Amino acid sequence: MFEISVVMDFSAAHNLRGYKGKCEALHGHNWKVEAVFAAKSLDRIGMVEDFSSVKERLRSVLAALDHRYLNDVAPFKKVNPTSENIAKFIFRRLADGGAGRARIARVRVWETEKCCAIYYEK
Repeated sequence: MFEISVVMDFSAAHNLRGYKGKCEALHGHNWKVEAVFAAKSLDRIGMVEDFSSVKERLRSVLAALDHRYLNDVAPFKKVNPTSENIAKFIFRRLADGGAGRARIARVRVWETEKCCAIYYEK
């Protein structure tokens, strides 16, 4: 199995419903996102997929989140916009829009420099 990853970021605001603490109030983050793509074999020139292709796939998903109030973005109108749920949202969008040969393997979302959530499916 081969894997490649790309890292991008986006900025957005959110608040956590039902949370008792500082994160209950409106606040923002500069999220860092890593998307890992996998393939069982390499293409004819020895690549999982062109980095520019997977970067564009991730960039298009993050455009829906960047500089937004996440609580107003579906599905976060009903689901809390936690880092865990954001990672799942990005993963599912990348899986649904998978035009490339590599499949999305996992997504990491850093809310701070030292804290991240990871989502993947078996």
